[in-house]
Amino acid sequence: MYLELVAKKLIKYLSMAPEEWLNFIQNATKTAIIQDGKRKVHFLMEDGREMVEEYHLETNVLIRRAWKEKGKLGQDIGWNVEIGDPEPKQNNIDICGIQESSSAPFITRRVTKTSLEWRIRNLPYPQNVYSVTAEDDGTITIRTTNKKYFKKIRIPDLERAGLKPEQDRITFTHQYSTLIITYKKPPALLELERKVLNEILQLKAKKDGDIQCPTS
Repeated sequence: MYLELVAKKLIKYLSMAPEEWLNFIQNATKTAIIQDGKRKVHFLMEDGREMVEEYHLETNVLIRRAWKEKGKLGQDIGWNVEIGDPEPKQNNIDICGIQESSSAPFITRRVTKTSLEWRIRNLPYPQNVYSVTAEDDGTITIRTTNKKYFKKIRIPDLERAGLKPEQDRITFTHQYSTLIITYKKPPALLELERKVLNEILQLKAKKDGDIQCPTS
């Protein structure tokens, strides 16, 4: 899949030790703006990479994170969304010669103050066919007893905190053809997020219209 190939380019940013990720954020050139009830932050990394984040203004919960992607010739090819709703789908026929089915399962990610959450849509099977397990390779893996679906999900939040998933932190439910997986954040991740948020809140955020902030 095209998006999976693009995602591989972000591996070095998803697999950092806690100190590395915090330094990564601290050393970036950052611009913040208050817009539409959100604190929007643009990061220009030392190596030229760009990331945008959006935080709910009242709760300070991260609601979107996306990375700007460039092609081999340096041209912009869109945004890879790590957290939040995906970008509108392009016609993949022009990119890789195939058209993805509109009924194919797809994953979106969200976070709350206490949990990580994945929603896998277009999964019509009843809840009792699913198993969701923490694996030694650092993924959460979804299987079905009817062998209709199998997926390994990487967890960049845990990787950046130097952690692997724990089974007793996983819960899941199924409704309206959507499998909802919830992972309770461990203390080390909460502490890393607190430090990163402290960096964000120290930025002097301008109001909408004062500056142009890159958005995804």
